[in-house]
Amino acid sequence: MKFAWVKYFSIIFGVFLFIGCNNHKGNTTDKNMDTDPVFSENPRIKGITGQINKSPNDASLYFERGGMLRKLKLDTLALRDYKKAASLDTNKAEYISAVGDMLFEHKDITGAIEWIQKAINKDPNDRKAHLKIAKLFLYMQNYEKAFAEINIVLRVNVYDPEAYFLKGMIYKNMKDTARAISNFQTSVQVSPDYRDAIIQLGLMYSAKKDSIGLKYLDNAYRVDSSDVFPLFAKGVYYQNEKKYANAIEEYRKCILRNSHYVDAYFNMGYIYMQEDSIEKSYRQYDIVTKIDPLNPTAYYNRGLCSELMNKTKEAIADYRQARGLDTAYKSPKEALKRLGMK
Repeated sequence: MKFAWVKYFSIIFGVFLFIGCNNHKGNTTDKNMDTDPVFSENPRIKGITGQINKSPNDASLYFERGGMLRKLKLDTLALRDYKKAASLDTNKAEYISAVGDMLFEHKDITGAIEWIQKAINKDPNDRKAHLKIAKLFLYMQNYEKAFAEINIVLRVNVYDPEAYFLKGMIYKNMKDTARAISNFQTSVQVSPDYRDAIIQLGLMYSAKKDSIGLKYLDNAYRVDSSDVFPLFAKGVYYQNEKKYANAIEEYRKCILRNSHYVDAYFNMGYIYMQEDSIEKSYRQYDIVTKIDPLNPTAYYNRGLCSELMNKTKEAIADYRQARGLDTAYKSPKEALKRLGMK
């Protein structure tokens, strides 16, 4: 499974991205995991579980079910199946690597490295394992080791697009823009639809105020229109150029495709505030409080709009709500103090 690296390393252009994860929670044990409703309610999971019951020593069945559970965001169950597959077939590097993959997703870096290194020991030519451990070293900012793993892959296949993409990410983190762009371009030359590299080129050129970034973002959206991030990034580009009408247009496109894309509402709210359209700004933040009722920034911004419209009572209520949701958030505390409230 390819990591969504763009979401971890994208240039944010001064806006907040609110990232959540839907995970299988609770102190689930092996004993009661099989009673999870998914095993009886999901037809595909139920079917493969029946096969496992008939062939309990078939590692491939556990690995397959683990992949299904992972797609359903039932990570605890998926990890258990991956570990079971790896224990039943200790020579399959893919099974071992999958465990490391999941541990990394849950920020268990030490455990992830241990498992992926096991996979490499089983199969020194495992391209995926070398690139996975390179990603781990990138995350840890151990660039020398990351380069070493990537170069092992490139020595076998000089046309590996993911290897060049990861080199680009390393150079980007090192603030070497020219080399980062060069490697992202190589990745796209090798694989024209390599979307992560296309997005990075869009972001990096946009950060340089080069409009060619917009073309890359358009291409990224063409490759996969289910993800509206390229539209949002185009909006940010226009916003930074103070071309507010263009920015609003892109943010609206985001919302038409994904009505829960809160960052688009936030940025529209900001633009309307710059244009002294406080009521319009208020409506954007009000929408976010409905979509994400636990978002303290939404309440604070809505409260600020109310304060600017001389609706002090409503402003105080929102500032208190924001403070209650995040006790470390300074802005609502300062706002309440400004209004003479505790």
